[in-house]
Amino acid sequence: MPLRVITLHLPMLESHRAVTNRDTSRPARVPPQYTAAHDRAPRDRAAPEETGMSQLQQPPTPPGAPHTPRPQPPPAARAAARRGDLSASFVVFLIAVPLSLGLALATGAPLQAGLVAAAVGGIVAGLLGGAPLQVSGAATSLLVVTAELVQRYGWRATCAVTVLAGVAQLALGAVRVARGALAISPAIVHAMLAGIGVTIALGQLHVVLGGSPDSSAVDNVASLPGQLAHPHVAALLIGAVTVAVLAGWRRLPGRAGRVARTVPAPLAAVAAATAVSAAAPVPRVALPDWAPQALPALPDGPVLALAAAVLTVTLVASMESLLSAVAVDRLTADHAVPVPRTDLNRELAAQGVANVVSGLLGGLPVAGGAMRGSANVRAGAVSRRATVLHGVWVVLCAGLFATALELIPLAALAALVMAVGVRMVSFAHIKHVQRHREFPVYAVTLGGVVLFGVLQGVALGIGVTVFLSLRRLTHTRVTVSDEDGRHRVRVNGQLTFLAVPRLTRALSQVPAGADTVVELGGSFMDHAAYEALRAWSDGHRAGGGWVSLGGRAGSPIAEPASAHHCRPWTPWRNHHCTRPPEEAAATPRSSGSQLLGGVSAFQRHTAPLVRDELARLAHEGQRPTQLFLTCADSRLVTSMITSSGPGDLFTVRNVGNLMPPPGTDAACDSVGAAIEYAVEVLKVGSLTVCGHSGCGAMQALLGAGHEPGAQTPLARWLRHGRPSLARMQRIGRLGRGEVALADRPVADDVERLALVNVVQQLDHLMSYPCVAHRVAEGTLTLHGMYFHVAEAQAYVLDRTTGRFCAVRPEAAAVTS
Repeated sequence: MPLRVITLHLPMLESHRAVTNRDTSRPARVPPQYTAAHDRAPRDRAAPEETGMSQLQQPPTPPGAPHTPRPQPPPAARAAARRGDLSASFVVFLIAVPLSLGLALATGAPLQAGLVAAAVGGIVAGLLGGAPLQVSGAATSLLVVTAELVQRYGWRATCAVTVLAGVAQLALGAVRVARGALAISPAIVHAMLAGIGVTIALGQLHVVLGGSPDSSAVDNVASLPGQLAHPHVAALLIGAVTVAVLAGWRRLPGRAGRVARTVPAPLAAVAAATAVSAAAPVPRVALPDWAPQALPALPDGPVLALAAAVLTVTLVASMESLLSAVAVDRLTADHAVPVPRTDLNRELAAQGVANVVSGLLGGLPVAGGAMRGSANVRAGAVSRRATVLHGVWVVLCAGLFATALELIPLAALAALVMAVGVRMVSFAHIKHVQRHREFPVYAVTLGGVVLFGVLQGVALGIGVTVFLSLRRLTHTRVTVSDEDGRHRVRVNGQLTFLAVPRLTRALSQVPAGADTVVELGGSFMDHAAYEALRAWSDGHRAGGGWVSLGGRAGSPIAEPASAHHCRPWTPWRNHHCTRPPEEAAATPRSSGSQLLGGVSAFQRHTAPLVRDELARLAHEGQRPTQLFLTCADSRLVTSMITSSGPGDLFTVRNVGNLMPPPGTDAACDSVGAAIEYAVEVLKVGSLTVCGHSGCGAMQALLGAGHEPGAQTPLARWLRHGRPSLARMQRIGRLGRGEVALADRPVADDVERLALVNVVQQLDHLMSYPCVAHRVAEGTLTLHGMYFHVAEAQAYVLDRTTGRFCAVRPEAAAVTS
């Protein structure tokens, strides 16, 4: 699959396949001046964010590259951003306060410790962090670990562990290992969080029933029947009300429901439970008077136990923060206002500083939370102001509204935390893991976390991962069967040098001269296995036999890089991909044989890969999202420069990428019909006009290739380009409004005319009533593009300045 670094990224063929493991980096965002509106997804077709495709984009210029300064947003936009940050900060604050109190209650820490963690996470991590829209606070994933530390060592020692874990995070951020931490198997990470969630839910269920949780999940399960037999009715009622409001708040119907849903569900649940319990004699929040916190003290105990505790807090807090930062980063991919990309190392270091400060002030361990961060983004936050303000509101609430907080029943907070624990067990993650055949890793990790602890569970998961990886690499099964006179050799597993003896024994059972299908079910084949298979295939064919090599679905095997056949987007020279280069150099071939060789290579290698997709398109009909008008020049391969596949582009090509305006004697019904069909029937969401360097039509218009009075079809067609020539001459005469390249000077008049021609043809497109109507509705956008063939460089038109800006690849290549 090609690298996802072409930012004019129309939907790839691969986007139609089920891709479940995505890279953590997101595509760069286009500033508002480059795209006026998002392309509209056509009816009955997945939206771009669902299929993995992006819109016409202009990524930020890499460090050291020449670039034009990005214009500052107007004052109205800045005021709107401030309003969005302010409203988002209130929403997150209303979520953070009850959640922080509930986490503090569940760990056995002083209740104000949760508020300290929320305030420090918002202000310190918000100011210093590398994920501007992530909201940090008391770490949900560390609830079990913190509760165990409080019970074993006491609160001051727990604060010392938090400080040491913060120092460790600072060191990890300094050595820039943040992204490497995400290399841990997703099955282990999700199972770790699920195991923590199960432990939280079991412990808090006892509190909801009016009892006290035990020290381990096993003890909580063992004592649960007795607790269910004698529940505290008032506490159970309060917990039931809290859970019911949490579950049903987003499902409230009608206009009143829409208004009510503006209040966060956790706040509504706690408020409802507080109202229900107004007259009931139940335990409630008790905030002690704020006083200077005693400094953390190291616990008395073995050094190894202390080191294990620090390592556990560091590992879990870092993983939760980094995964949450990535999740929030993805949510901002299509944000209307550009948001700086996440710097994971800076975020990790900021989390370390926040944990040091929180530990010194007597707060819980701090980590970024996906729930708080996603609420921040959805509430309209556009900068780190929202995160910092949420921390300020927590401080003000703790100082000014402590009396109101003390009305909250403890059972409501326990039910809130129990619901959070249940949500940490994601069935979507379980299905995802099962699809990748990693459920044993998930199950062992989850069980280990619940039974033994976080660190032990993660270690067990890593051990199972290593074992399964080695087993899959070495366990290969080869069978030979005779099916109606044709022998089928099935290989299940990876083909490494260890499997070569088994493979050669199986191949020796195939009779000489027999028709044979070799079906490879694995995803990897090393050089030794490839050579053994190739040697047998060559010998079998030399003896008059027929051999077909393929995967499970009949697709061709992935040969080593030395094999010479065409693959999408790999370099080729003069169709050398259809035969070995030494043969091409020795015997020049005719154009006809080149064409047939290419078709043969397609049928042999590419057709099996696209047959299912083309069958789907044939059944459903075409529904492209883009119309692409470009030149007929053979060097301009539209599917290559846009990373698109079958069904993605509705392409119109002619000499000079000309768009004759309608209603004139010189109008061209062929091009006009294509525009009308794409806009009114196919309902495309964008039109792109693409010119290119060295265009023969532009040279002809400048007088280099035809006689002005000639009446050939080419000369008559080129009359449609005269408005572009006149426009360029007018620009030069007036000396203003010049169409130019933003990154370098225009090379010559041919290139200048090609750029002007793109702008002129966009104006011609707007003269079509169907186009103008859709643009006015906001359902159609127009784009200009210029492709320099020799540089393999695309330029995108900025309509506000008239300049074409180079499309830069992302700083780090993103693999699919």
